[in-house]
Amino acid sequence: MNDPDDLAPRLRERLEQLPCEALPISYRQAAEALGLSPPRTIQRVAQALEALMREDVAAGRPMIATLVVSRRGDLPRQGFFDLAVALGRFPADPAAHEAAYRRELERVMALRS
Repeated sequence: MNDPDDLAPRLRERLEQLPCEALPISYRQAAEALGLSPPRTIQRVAQALEALMREDVAAGRPMIATLVVSRRGDLPRQGFFDLAVALGRFPADPAAHEAAYRRELERVMALRS
């Protein structure tokens, strides 16, 4: 029902409104914040995050999508890294992905203070 083009601006707004101490949030928390219900809630969040990544890279901004992580650890899912590489924001070497993510997260958080 909700397409990513509709969800992406709503997700950006929600992420911008969250207090710094509440970040990052999980994909499930993002789905709940958007009021999504099954099926495919996490997939729809991921598609909205990918749209935000494309917007941010095109505009030269840090990727706000860094604020959403897997609940199994403190990193986004693999699709985030694949797209970040494809967009030229992260290096191709997977060994460098976590450090690149941490730097990107710092850039996003710096804009909030």
